[in-house]
Amino acid sequence: MNSDFSLTAYDYELPQECIAQQPTEHRDQSRLLILETGNNDLIHSRFESILDYLRPGDLLVRNNTRVFPARLMGHKKTGGRIEMLLLEYPGNGVRESPHSDWHTAHSLVLIKSSKRPRVGATLFFCDDMEAKVLQLREDGKVEVEFRYRPGKDCSLDDLLARHGQIPLPPYIRRPQGTTDNDSLRYQTRYAEETGSVAAPTAGLHFSDSLLEKIHQKGVESCAITLHVGYGTFAPVRCENILEHRLHREYVEVSAETAETINRARAAGRRIWAVGTTTVRTLEFAADRSGKVQPTGEPCGLFIYPGFKFQVVDNLITNFHLPQSSLLFLVSALVGRERLLDSYREAIARGYRFFSYGDAMAILRKK
Repeated sequence: MNSDFSLTAYDYELPQECIAQQPTEHRDQSRLLILETGNNDLIHSRFESILDYLRPGDLLVRNNTRVFPARLMGHKKTGGRIEMLLLEYPGNGVRESPHSDWHTAHSLVLIKSSKRPRVGATLFFCDDMEAKVLQLREDGKVEVEFRYRPGKDCSLDDLLARHGQIPLPPYIRRPQGTTDNDSLRYQTRYAEETGSVAAPTAGLHFSDSLLEKIHQKGVESCAITLHVGYGTFAPVRCENILEHRLHREYVEVSAETAETINRARAAGRRIWAVGTTTVRTLEFAADRSGKVQPTGEPCGLFIYPGFKFQVVDNLITNFHLPQSSLLFLVSALVGRERLLDSYREAIARGYRFFSYGDAMAILRKK
């Protein structure tokens, strides 16, 4: 089997102390490893220096999804404590009853408790928010009817913000729960569309001042939406990665964004993707000629070495977990061995990894 398709070929040794537990004090002061595919040099810098690699006329495409407080602490009718993680935003597909002030939505969740709740059980989070268990699935997920009662000045977002927590990845340890700083920093500065349970972390490095400097330099920006699901943390269990099936996530590319991207491509301008979620969205939305089409549907595009990129020239990304589908995607851009060599150098130089960690810029088109 081709090594590029072997799961174990994407393993690397990462010391525990390299996994970032907190963000840097200032967003744009994280470290930046710059990898140019046309040579063997690695450049070590700070994220704010990305400005030096952008030029007037470039197009920066960002994922504007917003993480919602999907982790809820509650109790059963018996008083037993439970923790529920919403795997999708319950505001989508909400039904309002003309005979009740309660709103309902079917949701898929994960539940942690001493004993798994039974079908029909009601889980309570506050006076105005609860969930009824509809089905216990074999994969461990639970289908629930999520119920909430908004007040005159209280929306679903308000209820979730008041009673929920931002669902940080499992490798970030918060025994006492997430903090106010997490609520602020595990969110991009340009987040608009609510729907993710995980942040598009490459975007966490952009500060307001850096975004303004990028704009002043003449770099154009536009947004796509991909709502990041919990499946982004799901391990790949197939030794032959071609047997892996990627989880599907909702994406949206507006007609205006598609036109902006196609106009830039036609003019030969460079397309920069901020994060792997943006890469997947753009390549998913491209037709056979490479023209980006407006879309609003689930995306299950799986990118691994051998993939032919039609839209994306350069990528800004974080350092990804061993044996992960995100590592496959970046390897498709630069080559697996080259990428893992750069990771080993980053580890040796003390870079911080994963969601709150440092960044990479991959330059395929100078």
